[in-house]
Amino acid sequence: MVQLTFQLARRFQLLFAMTIASSSGLNGASSPTANNGRVPSASSVRPDRSKSHGLMPPTTDESDQEAMQDAVRTLLISVGEDPDREGLLKTPKRVAEAMRFLTSGYHQSLEDLVNGAIFDEGHNEMVLVRDINAFSLCEHHMLPFMGKVHVAYIPDQKVVGLSKLARIVEMYSRRLQVQERLTRQIAEAVQSILDPQGVAVVMEASHMCMVMRGVQKPGSWTVTSAMLGVFQEDSKTREEFLSLIRHQPAFT
Repeated sequence: MVQLTFQLARRFQLLFAMTIASSSGLNGASSPTANNGRVPSASSVRPDRSKSHGLMPPTTDESDQEAMQDAVRTLLISVGEDPDREGLLKTPKRVAEAMRFLTSGYHQSLEDLVNGAIFDEGHNEMVLVRDINAFSLCEHHMLPFMGKVHVAYIPDQKVVGLSKLARIVEMYSRRLQVQERLTRQIAEAVQSILDPQGVAVVMEASHMCMVMRGVQKPGSWTVTSAMLGVFQEDSKTREEFLSLIRHQPAFT
């Protein structure tokens, strides 16, 4: 039993190692950086950012599904539970399906998500979508972190459908993440599809790995930002954005 448990645990470890590694799979396009929106040289690109917009085909192999379920059974046994008791009989299947949903962002591409919803409106003033709810999984403990994302850009004539900004947040959130990288990926995605004058993203989130375990500090929030183009270069533009996300709307 000890050897079998070890083998199953090893399969679980390898499966999620492959999942994390695939998060860097891309369509081959380079991503702009915060350095005035310029594309960096190949030697300066971080591995976890150079392939951030790509598509990984969804896995439907039954053996992989069974491996995930076996891994969950191993975890249940390891914490002292009986996976054969009534309340846990379907738990391995439910957890495997939940993990596929929560990491479904690996199987989406930026191009398919935008689906041509870019329009030449001759607009060059700030566009802001704020308070986008986001839910993701911390890649260090696979515990949730959740909060709100504010996304703004200043068009260079072209705009994107507003719902696409929320969908971009959702796509990158449904991967194993760290908040810092998630914030940067959202900004770089908007930059790559529109080539605007600038992009700004701020995320505010609470991490269950800090609340439920470890330091155990409920009520703590982590704030991260990514500024590209004029939002990085022009302090007045940046301050306008920060002022707008602090402002409380007149309606709810």
